[in-house]
Amino acid sequence: MSRKRRIFDIDVPDMDGIPVGKVPDHVVPSRRGPMASAISENASSLRERQAVEDSIRAENDRLATEYVELKRAGMIVDRVALDDIVTERLVRDRKPGADDDLAELMDSIRDIGLSNPVRLERRADGRFELVQGMRRLLAYRALLAETGSDLYGAIPAGIGAQEAEAQVSYRRMVDENLIRKDISFAEMAMLARRYAEDPAHECPEVSEAVAVLFKSASYTKRSYIRAFAELLARLDKVLNFPEDIPRNVGVELKRRMDGDDGLVARVSAALRAAPDRDAAQEVEILRGFLADAGAAAKAETAGKPARTRQAKTTFQVPVDSGVARCSASAGRLELRHDVDFSSVDRRSLERAVAAFFAALDEE
Repeated sequence: MSRKRRIFDIDVPDMDGIPVGKVPDHVVPSRRGPMASAISENASSLRERQAVEDSIRAENDRLATEYVELKRAGMIVDRVALDDIVTERLVRDRKPGADDDLAELMDSIRDIGLSNPVRLERRADGRFELVQGMRRLLAYRALLAETGSDLYGAIPAGIGAQEAEAQVSYRRMVDENLIRKDISFAEMAMLARRYAEDPAHECPEVSEAVAVLFKSASYTKRSYIRAFAELLARLDKVLNFPEDIPRNVGVELKRRMDGDDGLVARVSAALRAAPDRDAAQEVEILRGFLADAGAAAKAETAGKPARTRQAKTTFQVPVDSGVARCSASAGRLELRHDVDFSSVDRRSLERAVAAFFAALDEE
């Protein structure tokens, strides 16, 4: 027996009577099944995970780029095998020979490690040229020879690209050494002399070498280095301990030699007469010539009437690069400024002096 189907009458409103865009007063929210909800939640989770992964990937790329840039700049410390480090390109400012303070540095490295890495430049052949840290490298080599430990077979180092011009590498080496308390004016002068003697640098004058290598030093310090360079040139073959000569002794002795042609021969003879001298005795011999010269000057002026004090005018002139300090007296004008006038072209100096006198004539 078949079941009868019931039919209901449904009144469909006229569509033309319904305003377009009108929202019913009550909307029943649609219901989603469990499967649809799970798919939606999974898709949202995947999108969030992809966003996190993209963020991590971008951060890793940024850090990798930064690492490569820092490594190229020598700001990342690596451990480099001692056998891969050479010292061929630069003339060192250290005098060859035993270093009495090396044992102290070795003890420090043995106790707490190396506090300041050396600086190297990568060469085309895969090896590394030492720029800064000669004593640190020597200490590691001595520790390796003493202990045989692999701990000292490689040294912490910052590695940069090799500079196209050796002058830049020299500046890096010199600028670090300028802050060392134990480096002497004689050692700096010897470095300037060797730099000038190397034809590859096209710097035949020691004064030019001082201006190039010690550009970061003050004018006064560069003048001391030039004075020691001239002193060593005159006494190079007879001095055994030039690095122990105090600054005031070396500078004053050079000044006395400028005014006494026979002083170099007398100092050389006195040093040769004491072949077994030590550093302190050598310095005392040099001091003796300064004392003798001072006593002779006093004896020469004894009994002479005191000279009238010469009038002198001092003043300062503001210039673009600072303040020039001037001192004027009869027949003499001194100009002091933080400029290495020895590095200025002579023709420029001549024009400046000519302009100075021309301005005086116009007054």
